[in-house]
Amino acid sequence: MPKTTAVAVAPEVLVRGTGAVGLTAALALARQGLRVALQGPFDAEAASHATPDTTTTHRRDVRAYALNRASVALLDSLKVWEAIPANARTQVHDMRIEGDDGTSVLEFSAWGSALAELAWIVDAQALEAALRQAVRFAPHIEHIAAPVAASLTLLAEGKDSRTRAALGVRMAREGYGQQAIAARLETSQAHAGLARQWFRAPDVLALLPLSEPRRDHGLALVWSVPDERARQLLAMSNEAFEAELAQATGGTAGELRLASERAGWPLSIGRAEPLYGPGWLLIGDAAHVVHPLAGQGLNLGLADVTCLARILAEREPWRSPGDPRLLARHARERAADTLAMGWVTDGLLQLFSHPSPWVKELRNRGLGLVNRLPPVKRVLTRAALGR
Repeated sequence: MPKTTAVAVAPEVLVRGTGAVGLTAALALARQGLRVALQGPFDAEAASHATPDTTTTHRRDVRAYALNRASVALLDSLKVWEAIPANARTQVHDMRIEGDDGTSVLEFSAWGSALAELAWIVDAQALEAALRQAVRFAPHIEHIAAPVAASLTLLAEGKDSRTRAALGVRMAREGYGQQAIAARLETSQAHAGLARQWFRAPDVLALLPLSEPRRDHGLALVWSVPDERARQLLAMSNEAFEAELAQATGGTAGELRLASERAGWPLSIGRAEPLYGPGWLLIGDAAHVVHPLAGQGLNLGLADVTCLARILAEREPWRSPGDPRLLARHARERAADTLAMGWVTDGLLQLFSHPSPWVKELRNRGLGLVNRLPPVKRVLTRAALGR
């Protein structure tokens, strides 16, 4: 890909946004031979170094993504998956979800569902570096400094998209009064590919297996807590924070030590309306935002890309990429999936944050009941995998 220039030939598709979803969309559509212009920050230096620095405790990005089978298949088809360093992607073989009564447990097993893995946990920094590297050498993609006219403009600028706001699109977003705290941890106990999650009023804590900062002993933390509690946790010393983690997990995940700085961001649920207009389409977080408790945010965005790429590949030769019928078709096909995921994540959060004793008993009994119904667990597992 040439350096940022004024576009030489009018593109067929303009992608605004250079996060994981925007970069994947540019690659997927360029692979079809479409001329793609990519507009947004693009760190060429970072693109030439796909391997994250796993030796320092200071990282630019401490997030990790949980990717389902469909997302991995998309990245693999674009020759990106194998470019992610092995220590930056880890298989989840088992998952254990605990309620807030100390005894209720829901467990999922890849082996029990006849699967190679339940999901992959991927370092966010390494994934985006691999995507940038692929874009850097992709034909048909040109990085531009300012927007240009195109048949189709994809808005992949994230949940705070300025272009979406300028178009007058309404983003019905409701804050949860919570923040997600992310960090990397090192544990004394090998994770063995086990993802752990604790649902307790009023917080949700997840420990996701990673092969760094130490092979088989790394974890990605995602801890969703009320705003005031988040401010307290972020302001604590490392030692005090580790003590809070030990109390929250009961020591079942081993002795936990911080291996990075902590980061926090506010949580909300939202969906843009409309999702498309004359020559433009919203994808990824610009179109929909969900609570991270199910780890499906990026999967929804990559599913947007998969759907759009298929629709454009199957279009009649006389239809342009920005044809309103194609955009309407994409919006219809994605509506059920994104709405359902929003309902599921919001419903789970409301259920597990409700202070009522009888609701607490109901949700904990529900965990135990589902755990004793293997067919139900298999259905839930395959739905989460994007099958």
